[in-house]
Amino acid sequence: MSIKRFCTILSFLFAPALIMAQQYDPAKVSRRAVELYERAIRKAQDDDFKGGILLLKDAVKVEPRFLDAYLSIAGMYGEMKDYQGAIENYEKAKAIDAAYFQDYNLPFSINLAGKGDFTKALEAVKEFLTITNLNEKSRQAGEFRQKSYQFAIEYGKQKTLSDYKFEPQNMGDSINSVVSEYYPALTIDGNELIITRRIKNYNEDFFGSTRVDGKWSKARPLEGNINTDANEGAQSISQDGQWLIFTGCNFPDGYGSCDLYISYLTMDGWSAPVNLGNKVNSDGWDSAPTLSPDKRDLYFASKRNDGYGGSDIYVSHYLPSGQWTEAENLGPEVNTAGDESCPFIHADNQTLYFTSNGHLGYGGDDLFMIKKGSKGTWGKAINLGYPINTIENEGSLIIAADGKTAYYASDRSDSKGGLDIYTFELRNDIRPDRTLWVKGKVFDKKTTKGLPSAIELTDLATQEVMSKVQTDETGNYLVTLPVGKDYAFNVNRKGYLFFSDNFSLSQKVPDSTYHIDIPLQPLEANASIVLKNIFFDSKQFDLKPASTSELDKLFLLLRDNPTIKIQIGGHTDNVGKPEDNLVLSNNRAQAVVKYLVGKGINAQRLSFKGFGATVPVADNATEEGRAQNRRTEMKVISH
Repeated sequence: MSIKRFCTILSFLFAPALIMAQQYDPAKVSRRAVELYERAIRKAQDDDFKGGILLLKDAVKVEPRFLDAYLSIAGMYGEMKDYQGAIENYEKAKAIDAAYFQDYNLPFSINLAGKGDFTKALEAVKEFLTITNLNEKSRQAGEFRQKSYQFAIEYGKQKTLSDYKFEPQNMGDSINSVVSEYYPALTIDGNELIITRRIKNYNEDFFGSTRVDGKWSKARPLEGNINTDANEGAQSISQDGQWLIFTGCNFPDGYGSCDLYISYLTMDGWSAPVNLGNKVNSDGWDSAPTLSPDKRDLYFASKRNDGYGGSDIYVSHYLPSGQWTEAENLGPEVNTAGDESCPFIHADNQTLYFTSNGHLGYGGDDLFMIKKGSKGTWGKAINLGYPINTIENEGSLIIAADGKTAYYASDRSDSKGGLDIYTFELRNDIRPDRTLWVKGKVFDKKTTKGLPSAIELTDLATQEVMSKVQTDETGNYLVTLPVGKDYAFNVNRKGYLFFSDNFSLSQKVPDSTYHIDIPLQPLEANASIVLKNIFFDSKQFDLKPASTSELDKLFLLLRDNPTIKIQIGGHTDNVGKPEDNLVLSNNRAQAVVKYLVGKGINAQRLSFKGFGATVPVADNATEEGRAQNRRTEMKVISH
């Protein structure tokens, strides 16, 4: 094989072009240099690029103008992703004979882009495209790279990237090993991490680690019946740590080549996996699941006939019956004629990250972000930009509840072996909403027995239900709270008064999460609740629009229990004249009754009374106490 042919292979040239008048003649290279070159090529064919580079460096000592040796050194450095080493040797080759080098401007441009120098990369690929007799495949490759570099340059102009430092940190020996680890999955509290590990280079199993006092424990195989001799991987753990949905390939009960399965956390570890059924799975390839924080939406990648391209992202919804709906394609805002995969829905339940080679990007599979609007429609896919995205293929990415801490797998230079799990801080403009959470237990106020119940989180500004979750059988729950909005928080169970609270997160962000144990009161005479999501302006008695969600919950309670009679009580703090407070509180209570009558509730079942400041529940000496005293209550008169 000729020197020129060796060099062509290593530099990924698609078809050599006509060489014009040359300064460099490979036929005049000394025999000693050629022998070193040929030995280097044999090492490269065995993937020993470092050994090959050492021999080639000896060759150029013998023959300083050995242009093909510099090209091959550059090609080997490129294989090792040492872009700077590749660039330096391409430049040496070009300095010897620019005409001979012209065919190599394409791989030269790729390495320039690999280092992030997209302007020089664009210049190099434009020079490559001036070659008159390029075959169609080479021209298409050059035009694709040209488009990618132009995108990268424009993206850099639009985004403030100069202050951002992409500094991935290897998660260390507790998480990573000499074999490959990938596909991290994290619970909402950030303390349980599950990864896929490739054992003996063929079997994929799940390993888990727990963070205690900021340190991760040694990753161990998950307990229970989830790991088998088959391959389990590409997993998503529910935010409360109770469900694990994953990909199983070639399982006996599979519908296609790869299906989605679910396992549940039990006292004995993870249960044996259960196929999610043919509403979710197809006769093709289904993989890469991600579960919404309320467990109601399952996003995943699939190759099925009704898609826009090779692999598309779909969603299936979890019904109260325990069944999953028919999978729906997310549509052209997300999916393209290319491949979309590796979806991750953040704890804010609004921001989706995914990989794509169909949306415009840097050259391979890039990471993108897309946000869901208030009506459930998806916005525009946003490329995460360089250096998170590179000319290589990027893989799955997950973001912690804080909205800034990211985890992903990579084979960087400090890898313990193969792919390792890394963490880094996400750039400000591509972060999801920071998310806090409420957790606790719902129980019967009289018996203290846990109660399975429905929990709703409503955006007070839009009255949109942001999250709807079901507690477990013992009443335990977890609800996420994206910051930046104000929420109504309601808990419902038949035969009980509903519970209400609100979280004002639009103006300030608390430093801690919430733990709220909720005692539900049986629906009986003299039972009462504070309606915490009934709002009035100061000294006014007109109901604010944000009250609608709570008022409608009260309406449903009365509709579903047609025999009960209630009293609405209005209360104020002690600021102002007592007689004025009495009138104001009475008018406010009456406004609630008028709303319910307007919805169709018989007025004879309703009464109202204003108490002014005569029944305080807190000290009026503080603003916090006065806020608690300004309230609307509902009391059951008879049942």
